Amino acid sequence: MTIRVLIADDQGIVRAGLTTILNGQPGLEVVGQAADGRAAVTLARRLRPDVCLFDIRMPVLDGIEATRLLAGPDVADPTAVIVITTFDTDEYIYGALKAGARGFLLKGAEPDQLVQAIHAAVQGDALIDPAVTARLLATFATSGPAAAPAQPLDPLTDREEDVLSRVARGRTNAEIAHELHISLSTVKFHLTGLTTKLNARNRVELALWAYQTNRIA
Repeated sequence: MTIRVLIADDQGIVRAGLTTILNGQPGLEVVGQAADGRAAVTLARRLRPDVCLFDIRMPVLDGIEATRLLAGPDVADPTAVIVITTFDTDEYIYGALKAGARGFLLKGAEPDQLVQAIHAAVQGDALIDPAVTARLLATFATSGPAAAPAQPLDPLTDREEDVLSRVARGRTNAEIAHELHISLSTVKFHLTGLTTKLNARNRVELALWAYQTNRIA
């Protein structure tokens, strides 16, 4: 199956570069490009791509609002959206998470990581660049007094602890399964348990909790 991708970025050279990279990969096809968020939403609704790659800072409509319109909690049939960001826009990542983004990459990410993120999004997984997570955690740690970390509804099992530590280090579900020698379905089962016990909405919140509770050095 060919994975159909829509790219939205206000810089033409970035769109061209991403298109060249993705069209050169087997099983991937860029079916549309947009230079602003409003055009991206319109194209996505018409073309129904499997994955959208959105920059955060775009004219007319930013990437966060475009993500919310396509993948937000009120969308009946959400589109998988991966946000591509730079360090100086990290303050917007929480907004993109709330808007329904399924993954985060830095613009300097390697092509293989981009391809991996797209495949993860199609499979219902999420990939967050470890550098993005690290920057978020650093910002979180220096943003002032933090509230005491919430206590889990029930104690975490040893296997949930194993999965949590790898999520905090930016591993995908497939990587976690490989490292722990368990199935993908088992990884997803433990992730469901973690999000329920910790009342977390996404992988970054799981990672934050792991750092808050000194599970990750």
